[in-house]
Order: sequence, then structure tokens, then C-alpha cells
Amino acid sequence: MRSAYSVETVRNAERELMARLPEGALMQRAAAGLAAACAQLLGRVYGSRVVLLVGSGDNGGDALYAGARLAGRGAGVAAVLLTPGRAHPGGLAALRRAGGRIAPDGAGEELIGRADLVVDGITGIGGRGGLRPGAVPLAAAAERSRAAVVAVDLPSGVDADTGEVRGAAVRADLTVTFGTHKPALLVDPAREYAGSVRLVEIGLALPGRGAVLEAFQHADVAALLPVPGAESDKYRRGVVGVAAGSARYPGAAVLAVAGALRGGAGAVRYAGPAGDAVIARFPEALVSAGGPKGAGRVQAWVVGPGVGDDAAPVAEAVAAEVPLLIDADGLRLADAGAVRARTAPTLMTPHAGEAAALLGVGREEVEAARLAAVRELSARYGAAVLLKGSTTLVAAADGGPVRANATGTPWLATAGSGDVLSGLAGSLLAAGLPAPDAGAAAAYLHGLAGRLASRSAPATAHEVADHLPDAWRGIRAL
Repeated sequence: MRSAYSVETVRNAERELMARLPEGALMQRAAAGLAAACAQLLGRVYGSRVVLLVGSGDNGGDALYAGARLAGRGAGVAAVLLTPGRAHPGGLAALRRAGGRIAPDGAGEELIGRADLVVDGITGIGGRGGLRPGAVPLAAAAERSRAAVVAVDLPSGVDADTGEVRGAAVRADLTVTFGTHKPALLVDPAREYAGSVRLVEIGLALPGRGAVLEAFQHADVAALLPVPGAESDKYRRGVVGVAAGSARYPGAAVLAVAGALRGGAGAVRYAGPAGDAVIARFPEALVSAGGPKGAGRVQAWVVGPGVGDDAAPVAEAVAAEVPLLIDADGLRLADAGAVRARTAPTLMTPHAGEAAALLGVGREEVEAARLAAVRELSARYGAAVLLKGSTTLVAAADGGPVRANATGTPWLATAGSGDVLSGLAGSLLAAGLPAPDAGAAAAYLHGLAGRLASRSAPATAHEVADHLPDAWRGIRAL
């Protein structure tokens, strides 16, 4: 599990550690890790050209000390000081002793244009509101250049706690972060600016339950996936009901059932008007033509994909006293009060446009502040919420850390992909996983299956569903 902590928590941990260490030791630890990462990225340090973008905070000091280490190995290092009177004095002295130099006023853009590596030490984790005007041309020059760009702790101009980018920001190829991940490194739009992320341990003692964001890895998902025992039968493994599709959109039913059949439950009951299409593709499905109310016993319902304007199956599924996943048209048709009144777990799975409609804001507002949006939706509906997108986020109904999924691929942005995800997550609900775990595990598997299906080429939703067993096996093989 990768955990991300708030700026306040990180600051407190840093203060506690610095009180136990000799003065400057913590910065030296960070600078050593930063210099090592820069050297690895350069490949050949001797003779390389390095430009440091140095602000007034500790990130600027980290950059200067790291630059001194690179200069000591034969790199030509120049520091561009954005606030010359406030640059870290110890770092400046170290850089000069190692043979580095301070760039003349106005020379920053030209130096960046000839650099092999640019180190972004402009602002730290306390920065807010995008880059200041004086830094904007330097960030733009770095983006235009052929130099590799390394951000110190996080890209300057992004909000560490929210992942929001409210103005110009540095776009890094690599971010070297210290002690722990910051939320911005796991959530878009900021994550897009971070490039690859390398965590350098510096000895911070962080609270075990104080993370604000978590990202699953293989072992975390493997521990959640249902595995049948010797005494299992299809009913003990769980039965998931799928109320999806319509005469106009029968494919949504087929794809949701495809995801459900590969999600670990013992059986899938389909209820709706697309039964002929479902049974033709999946003869193992249990099909009925009515709504959820008369379909038979299930351990969870999936409702909404492709139902069009028929609110009846949505209302019946919301009234059922079993875990429920609401997606697509179901999000629009479900009565908000009825959803809030449910006592069984609920998982809602909107994309940004659907989330915006539920919140009564523009889509661009959701995409700019994804972490805030998923938390607000979860609180408003008293439900777990899986917000689909470039970084899928899952918020629990009772608060706690938001889960961020990093396994997806842009090729998953294809018609029907979300229907597969809904069926998969619903099956995990029926198998007994809590709603946040079902959503996070399903997003992880779905992302892996998308990668396997596409292999850097277009893939269809049914191909994603077909690769879910491969993704499952890959996780369980660890």
C-alpha cells in the first residue's frame, strides 16, 4: 500500500525528526537521495549540464545541496535564484565550494535551453495557487527544452494536499519525494505533472492511521480477492444481480454481465429486457425478463448501465436490502433520499460528467478538484463513491483515506468499459467485500485488464472483460 499524508502531518513529522538530529542532517538526507536520482537519470554525470531552479524554501536548499554533489562529480551546475536574498545560505556555500556557480540575472532561460537536466526547487509542499509570475517563463523553458526535469518533493505550482493545479506549474519527468507520498502525486490533475515518482526514505515517523490517500498494490488486492474453499458452492460464493440494458442498449447488459461473471461471485442473475442478448453470449447466466424485485435471491445488485429512462428497475434495486452498485443511467434516475436512507452498503460509480450533474457543478470543476468532488459526493449520499477517470478515486461512506487507483490506461476510455467495471465491482460486493474495497479492487483489476487488452493499441470493452482472468491470475500469482 502506498500512503499519502497531508502537509500538516508531514510538517509535524519533520519537526519531530529534526529535533532529534544534528542541524541540517535531514536536508542532507534528502539532498543525497535527490542527487542519486538525478545521477541515475543522467547516466553520465561528468560533463553534464545541470540547471537548478532555486526558490526560498527548503526545496531550494535540497536542490542546492544536491547540485553540489553533482558538481563534485564533474557536472557543470548553475543555480538560477528566484529570490536571491532568501536562498538557502548553507546550500549556496556548498554549491560554490563544489565548483557550481550562480547564474547571472536574466540568463535562466538560455541556460535551461542548453541543459541536460533541470532541477525544480522553486516551491515546496506549502506552495499554493500556481507559480509566481517570475517562475512561469523558467517552467515554460524547461518544458520546451530537451532537458530531463526533476521536481524536488513535488512539482512547483501544484497543491500538495488536493492535487489541484490553479495556474502554471512545472511539468516533471521525475519527482523525487521525501519520507512519504503527497496526495498530489497520486491524484490528477497534479499527478500528470509529476512524471515518474521516486520515494526517498528520510526516517519520518508517520501515524499508522493518519493517511489521507492510499493506493493499492498487487499484494493489497490479492488479500481481498475471494477464493472459494472446499465447501463452497455457487450460492455460498455469492450471487450478483444485474439490472441493466434495454431494447435500445442491450450491449450494456451483456458487458455488465461479462464483468460480473469474472468477478468472483458464484452466479449471475440478469433481470431486464436484454435477456436474449445476454443468454446468447453467456449461457451460464440466470435470466429473467422482469425487474430486480421478482428475479430471485441475490447478495448484491448492479443497476443502471443502459437502462435508459426506465426508473422502475432502479427504484426496485435501491429498495432491496442487499449491497448495491449504481452506475450510468441509474445515477440519474435514483432518488437521492432513497439512496441516503439505505441501510445496506451502496457503491456509486460516476464518471466526471455524471458526478458534476449530481453535484450541480460543471464537469471542469470536478476534473480540476477530483479529490474534493469524490469526498463531497460520498458525504452527500452516505455512500461509497468510485469516481472514474484518469485516476480513479474511491471514497468510503464513513470518511477515512480515499483510495487512488494507478493501474488504468487511456485506452480504457472506450464505450462499455464502465459497464464491465460495474459488473466486476458488483460481483465483488456479492462475494462479501465492503463497498470501498470492492470498488478499489475492481478498479485495480479493470485497469490491469485494460493494459493487457490494449498493449498500447485500441481495445474494446469486451476485450477488457476477456482479460480480467489474466489480471486476476497475475495478482494471485504473487
